[in-house]
Amino acid sequence: AEDTAQTLSEEDIAAAAESWSKGLADAPRPKQRHHPILPIVGEKNILITSALPYVNNVPHLGNIIGSVLSADVFARYCRLRNWNTLYICGTDEYGTATETKAMEEGLTPQQICDKYNAVHTAIYKWFDISFDYFGRTTTAHQTTIAQDIFNRLLQRDFLLKDTVEQLRCETCQRFLADRFVEGICPFCNYEEARGDQCDKCGKLINAVELKRPQCKVCKQSPVVKSSQHLFLDLPKLEERLEKWLQQSLATGDWTSNARFITRSWIRDGLKPRCITRDLKWGTPVPLEGFTDKVFYVWFDAPIGYISITANYTDHWEKWWKNPQQVQLYNFMAKDNVPFHSVIFPSCLLGAEDNYTIVNHLVATEYLNYEDGKFSKSRGVGVFGDMAKDTGIPADIWRFYLLYLRPEGQDSAFSWSDLMLKNNSELLNNLGNFVNRAGMFVQKFFNGHVPKMELLAEDKRLLAQVTAELRQYNQLLEKVRIRDALRCILNISRHGNQYIQVNEPWKCIKGTPQEQARAGTVTGLAVNMAALLAVMLQPYMPSISTVIQEQLLVPQEASVLTSDFRCVLPEGHRIGTVSPLFQKLENDQIESLRKRFGGGQVSCFSRMQMVTELQVCSLFCYLFLSILRTASLKTLDITW
Repeated sequence: AEDTAQTLSEEDIAAAAESWSKGLADAPRPKQRHHPILPIVGEKNILITSALPYVNNVPHLGNIIGSVLSADVFARYCRLRNWNTLYICGTDEYGTATETKAMEEGLTPQQICDKYNAVHTAIYKWFDISFDYFGRTTTAHQTTIAQDIFNRLLQRDFLLKDTVEQLRCETCQRFLADRFVEGICPFCNYEEARGDQCDKCGKLINAVELKRPQCKVCKQSPVVKSSQHLFLDLPKLEERLEKWLQQSLATGDWTSNARFITRSWIRDGLKPRCITRDLKWGTPVPLEGFTDKVFYVWFDAPIGYISITANYTDHWEKWWKNPQQVQLYNFMAKDNVPFHSVIFPSCLLGAEDNYTIVNHLVATEYLNYEDGKFSKSRGVGVFGDMAKDTGIPADIWRFYLLYLRPEGQDSAFSWSDLMLKNNSELLNNLGNFVNRAGMFVQKFFNGHVPKMELLAEDKRLLAQVTAELRQYNQLLEKVRIRDALRCILNISRHGNQYIQVNEPWKCIKGTPQEQARAGTVTGLAVNMAALLAVMLQPYMPSISTVIQEQLLVPQEASVLTSDFRCVLPEGHRIGTVSPLFQKLENDQIESLRKRFGGGQVSCFSRMQMVTELQVCSLFCYLFLSILRTASLKTLDITW
């Protein structure tokens, strides 16, 4: 904030004052949204997807921030900008995971899908996720579109047949698909690696590569047997993938981890990828000799974005076969990147049907829980269906998850930090400012915005707020969601400081000149609160609505621009003002920590970590000192 104040020029200050004085006279009006939402020629058409959650799991906080909540913030922001936006998601319902869960619960796969689709729907509704359509993949459209893409790849000779060695459980009399087998990871020795991917090191693996594999159903050791399968010929598609990727990376907003993961896949050389599985629950393979198989979930699932859109509108091709007019944003956690940046684009490029392919791939790192990982079986961590039972409102959860969104590195949920951020950033900073600004209007000016006669310091504040607003827009356009949230908090800090310095509660009791000063400070502050209400909408939609209702903010002010305007002019009547947030108490937080299994690092562990860091630092210092004094040519260093 101090840096912003120091870099403001006289031109910036004059321009901000000019924009303020215009009010809502020439402000853009919010566009009415009518379903189905379709691309409009000549407008900015934004198609947003968040990774389809597996239907068999209840999402935890990490799942929610990694895809649906992040995508929701961006979708809401796009709508605030009057951009033509469609946000699509749904449950991923085919594959091994569903069969496994069905066996565990003694239900059919379809019953499991119906049960957990309802669970997901309820969770996202509580978190106020603003999907334009939330669907599912077990539909006729999914079968039709997936089989069409498959047939187009087959006709263009982009598929191979090969015999694969697979694990077969003789006790269960079946080939074991990826999630029916667990063992030791061949790369990092993690003991609970799945048959398709290791959750610890993230590497993709084949089930036969696992050490000491075990059938998840009967716990017996499987044997290796052969089965014929179909493969996507990625090496044959590599050249066109590289050409597309070069353009998309150059023009799109890909997160650094998405770029790195994608490049590492390309660098290591693409290999044919199996797209079929020996399962019954899935999209059937329409090819003689393979009709007893289904498509592998990572060939099938991304096509779900398309089929879900087709269930939303018969004109789905206007979104998905229209790359010239549509910008596609994919949101996901980093483990999903290769499937969205390499495999799915290769399928669409090979289909040669003018498909819209991802322009902007937005991937988060992982959110951990306290000093460990989320685990439903061990009762560790907060899962989506539990959050509403904590008594903490959904908007507080949204705020905190977005405040620590793992954008550049892994982050960790902490109960103590949740309490700290609620009580400091929300209650004492944001809530305090908005409430004071409204209460001054209500108490000192009979609920009407007073006359404002701006001094030089007021105009400087206009320029500071404008700078934060523009930074907010720039960051969200680049999908830097966490950093943009800081701009909101910076504005409320400016506001609190402004009120504290000018002391309108004292001025109102003074001379007519001092009373006029109190009016100016109060009027400017309540307009800042109105701006914050709009900027908060992507992050805390319910709180945004409450502030706008309390201040009776005009609907015309709900379109976000790059200018801070006077939207509550002199004489504007506000409504009843009341506090926005409640303090979280330590006893309440400790009770929740125990309930959800979040352990704290002990004092001894903290001291041990500090000691280890000191030793590491000393070692690094000594090592660098040796390098500086010795001739590098004579050193044989094995890293």
